[in-house]
Amino acid sequence: MLRVAKLALWSIVSTLLLLVGGISSSTVIVFAQQPTGSVPTVTGTAAGPTIKVDGSLQQVTVYAGPGSSEYLAVGVLLANETAPALGRARGRDDWIQIYYAGVPGSVAWVWALNVSLSPGAFLPVVDIPLTPTPFSTPTLNPTLEAAFIGQQTPTRLPTFTPPPPLELPSFTDSSPTGNRGVPTGLLILSLGLFGFFGAVISYLRGR
Repeated sequence: MLRVAKLALWSIVSTLLLLVGGISSSTVIVFAQQPTGSVPTVTGTAAGPTIKVDGSLQQVTVYAGPGSSEYLAVGVLLANETAPALGRARGRDDWIQIYYAGVPGSVAWVWALNVSLSPGAFLPVVDIPLTPTPFSTPTLNPTLEAAFIGQQTPTRLPTFTPPPPLELPSFTDSSPTGNRGVPTGLLILSLGLFGFFGAVISYLRGR
């Protein structure tokens, strides 16, 4: 009986060893070297002429047409920013058409003095777009104007009356022109001589 049990245990162990050996033989471990290297990075550049904003300016305004008073501002370009240049305005060489995404037609305009063109750039002449029509023209109701704004009555300007001529006073010389009567000096001298002779006569009588 014990012998039978040993044989059964040996057969089970053998079966397990055969199973483990089959699984391990079916699993193949491959040792391979991983590839090394770098994939080149491709950077795209704008084809054709470009403009570059002057670095001394903080930003420049981009307009819908070649003019700051006739067309609306549609955006800005920052200092040293670049954009593809498309052409120059016909009759306005100081305005350059650029590619500007986000606006109708993806085109806009910048003033040429605020940007610099790429070396050797040649820009074709393009037609100027039509000026935008204002949404409404403000008008004033004449009835309201007459009600709130009073009509000015023309008044006659005051006339100028010249002043009378200025009369300057005239001064005359009031000093005497001739000697009238006995001079005062002569009268004093006569009285002095009369007193002297009186004194001499009184002296002689006293002797």
